[in-house]
Amino acid sequence: MINQTFDQFPEDLWITAVQVATVWTEPSSARKIDKDGTANPTDIDSWIAHLDYAASLALCNENRVQTQILYGEPVLVTEVKEDWAHVVIPSQPSSKDVRGYPGWVPIQQLKKLPKEEWIASEYAAVIKDKTWLETAGSEKLMKISYLSILPVKETGTSRIKVGTPHGDHFLPAEDVYIFSAEEGMKNGSGMDIVKAGEAYLSLDYFWGGMSSFGYDCSGLAYAAHKANGYQIARDAGDQAASGKEVEFNQLEPGDLLFFAYEEGRGRLHHVGIYYGNGKMLHSPQTGKGIEITRLAGTKYEKELCAARRYWQEAKEN
Repeated sequence: MINQTFDQFPEDLWITAVQVATVWTEPSSARKIDKDGTANPTDIDSWIAHLDYAASLALCNENRVQTQILYGEPVLVTEVKEDWAHVVIPSQPSSKDVRGYPGWVPIQQLKKLPKEEWIASEYAAVIKDKTWLETAGSEKLMKISYLSILPVKETGTSRIKVGTPHGDHFLPAEDVYIFSAEEGMKNGSGMDIVKAGEAYLSLDYFWGGMSSFGYDCSGLAYAAHKANGYQIARDAGDQAASGKEVEFNQLEPGDLLFFAYEEGRGRLHHVGIYYGNGKMLHSPQTGKGIEITRLAGTKYEKELCAARRYWQEAKEN
């Protein structure tokens, strides 16, 4: 279950204050061509559109980007260095830090708020590809991603009033799912996990991507589970280290498939979602879009090294 608890945070919260904040390996990792992704406000559509193949691939090959955080996502700030903040992301479990995923973000993309302002009895999760945050007068302020989560202030038939780092604003009621902070988001089935990922077919791969502007392989797996009430690790290696082990002849839709170099004996490098009938739903690599592909006769068949199930484990608990 994905519930909203803030026990691990101090009395002041640092909240992501842009549509998507990219988490960099070091402050020096961001380039001039990344300005639309490091500014406030961001323009993620423009940033991605202006990155050619080589510049996009460098985000991975030159170890520039770690992950991303969504509008309204709280982080722990552990250090400030000039215009940058080192953060830990509790909502993204990682073996890199027991507290959550670590990395650097421009401090202008965060806003400090009293924790009490972010605590609510209900939260609204965006369930559309993207939606517009609006003012009381219906002016469009910011296009935010699928699975952005904000505290609910008031519910209405057509719009939901939510708290944001920029004060109280509104989201279309049809674009959000409201859940209890205590009970969390409802757990879905394996097929529900597949359907969540299937909605993003053809979306371009983006290294470190954790939003509907672009996912990487483990980001897609993470998001499909988050949409169905399951919190799993951020990275493929950590995802493969937990969950229920599944034999390859017992796969069911929604299971995660893991792949390693050297025909499955080397370093793990990829994760996909089992689609059923010998097929996989995955975000393959820079330059390609999310796809459904058959495993038989492909490199993936040779590299398949493990399978894990999170949805069944959560049901049993």
